[in-house]
Amino acid sequence: QWQRGYMFAPLVFRLHAGTPSVVRKVLLEQGWEEYDEEMHKEDDWNLYWRVSAFHNSDYQNLKPWQRLNHHPKVVGITRKDSLARNLRRMKGAFGSALYNFSPVAFILPNDYTRFLEAYTVHHLANGGRATYWICKPVDLSRGRGIFVFRDIKDLVYDSPVVVQKYISNPLLISGYKFDLRIYVCVKSFCPLIIYIHQEGLVRFATEKFSLTSLDNVFAHLTNTSINKFGPRYSTDKEHVGQGCKWTLNKFRCFLRSQNSNELLLWQQINNIVTLTLLAATPSAPFSPNCVELLGFDVLIDENFKPWLLEVNYSPALSLDCPADNTVKKALIHDLIDLMNYSQMDGLRQRGYLTKRFINLCYSQALQTKTSPVYLIPKHTPGFTRQKRSHSQPRSSFEKNEDKLVQSGGLCYSETCQRTLLASCAQEPLYCPQSRHLMPKSKNRCVSNLEGHKTVNMCKLPSIHKYQRQIITWVETQDVSVPPCRVGDFILTFPFNDATLKASQENLDVKIAFQELHRLNNHLAAFCNLKDERRKECVRRSWAGKFESVFWGPRNPPLLKDCFLLS
Repeated sequence: QWQRGYMFAPLVFRLHAGTPSVVRKVLLEQGWEEYDEEMHKEDDWNLYWRVSAFHNSDYQNLKPWQRLNHHPKVVGITRKDSLARNLRRMKGAFGSALYNFSPVAFILPNDYTRFLEAYTVHHLANGGRATYWICKPVDLSRGRGIFVFRDIKDLVYDSPVVVQKYISNPLLISGYKFDLRIYVCVKSFCPLIIYIHQEGLVRFATEKFSLTSLDNVFAHLTNTSINKFGPRYSTDKEHVGQGCKWTLNKFRCFLRSQNSNELLLWQQINNIVTLTLLAATPSAPFSPNCVELLGFDVLIDENFKPWLLEVNYSPALSLDCPADNTVKKALIHDLIDLMNYSQMDGLRQRGYLTKRFINLCYSQALQTKTSPVYLIPKHTPGFTRQKRSHSQPRSSFEKNEDKLVQSGGLCYSETCQRTLLASCAQEPLYCPQSRHLMPKSKNRCVSNLEGHKTVNMCKLPSIHKYQRQIITWVETQDVSVPPCRVGDFILTFPFNDATLKASQENLDVKIAFQELHRLNNHLAAFCNLKDERRKECVRRSWAGKFESVFWGPRNPPLLKDCFLLS
């Protein structure tokens, strides 16, 4: 009964209307169970996935065993006008040399006077020839409402828009314009932890690029939602093939044929992701148990300079072509693995003493006289995980367990108590007062909780939405350093000892900028170094507490080994 009721509970996912079918398919393949209002209680789930943003109440009531697929307040970079404001702010604070990866943007109608001045300056600088501009509605997606123009007379809008200088010299493949869809997972904003997926998409326009036909959306826009209706979508286009997508892996083959500095290009794209997320970090509240999957759209010009086009909230996960099938299913598998679920999460409220366990995400929860939350040790010796059939009847022990939980404690047999006591002695202890990870201790038994005899358990830190978490980085690989790779997700920030330390409590943006600048300079100049001793000094300077992996190349090397490949 103990084994069936506690050790073998499946993880439960909850999907909001409109969730792509690939998410359900992947979760079922991993052995999850879908949430059913008739079978499960209100909080009896582990993952809630939705395409749109969550309500504040969803974050307020989040329990330790639950995850949400969105962080709060990410709109600062996913809405076009907010992204333009934040990048403008960062450019003013830290210099245009650092934030030079996005064309200057004007938010109309508020910035109309500034845009008119810039339009005039460019018009005179080009000897009377008009410059190309692109207009994007701030609140629309999938390419809707976007158009390219030269003459200001053609600028017509009836809602807030962002106007940018159009990149008129894009890198072309057989005459076709393209951009890259880079998938980024923000594991946490405090500390800032960024992963970029090795695989992504290359999205093509379906007609050849030409500045003589600015109204041809099939030549100037790369959105799949537009190009799949183009007349040449199904035709076999030169080097591009049918459809309008490649995988990022196929694009790597193209790069090798261009004799370009591939490592430097990938690092520049990595910089775009990190610098953009650094702009959003100050406004993002502390939100444990949340992850964010973002889609960064990056355009490469003919000089192999990458440009940020936009950041997509809830990037499309529909499976429209073979490239989608290759990329997106593996992406969701790796994202679920990155959420780091444990057997304890499968127990949900049955594994926690949940009496008066309400609203732990808010500061007032810390001020009330609620009972502390305890965590049963994750690993109990002598048991192996099994799956219970949906049709298997619940035992009388399982039927009564919720009543025991609500009464303030669970009474186990002496054998189970001794097993758990021995197991808990091997687990680290969390102290909710200091929120530090405490060293192992033999004498940490908790008993007599509200008059009930309980087994030895580990105190769980409160989930607090707005208070930033203080983390003590212990000198061990598994505690102090996020995993450098989970599936095809590569850890890109922090990437060395200095950025690891800078991201601990209050993010030190200046140190992050300095380390990014140092890395860029080393990658750019390393191939010009002739002295092997100097090269070895550079390699050693990147050896630290953890082995950082370099994102981008087909077989991503360790960061220090990139200097061997340059």
